[in-house]
Amino acid sequence: MGARIPWPQWSVDTTYFWRGGADGVLRILRCASCARFAHPPTPSCRACGHEGLGPAPVSGRATVFSYTVNRQRFIPWLEVPYVLAIVALAEQDDVHLTTRLVDVEPEDVWIGMEVGVVFEHHGRDDGAGGADDVYLPLFSPRAVRHG
Repeated sequence: MGARIPWPQWSVDTTYFWRGGADGVLRILRCASCARFAHPPTPSCRACGHEGLGPAPVSGRATVFSYTVNRQRFIPWLEVPYVLAIVALAEQDDVHLTTRLVDVEPEDVWIGMEVGVVFEHHGRDDGAGGADDVYLPLFSPRAVRHG
């Protein structure tokens, strides 16, 4: 388990995203009508307006679209420097995730770099004897899988 993180505010509709890493699979909403992916989640497809969206597995491969290197400790639980990035999914390059890059030195990151998803598990006791789990999708150049 990692450091204590700000807990995502998820709903029944986004549990697939925050808990998907339990089986190592990144899932993104996909339209049943036109097969376009939608992230962040929306109630209807941005491309065709269809309301039949459901979570679908993706390869976890992506390309760095943009990034910033943070050298000041804005987030207390993250060691500096760290890289925040926007990555474009291989399946559909207009689907972007804001994430953190890991397993890479900040000076070795570049726009267009291929990366793959890795999950950082965090658990939380809800105080009532139950526990919640969240798997943050992070990206690493070491996790790139071709094919």
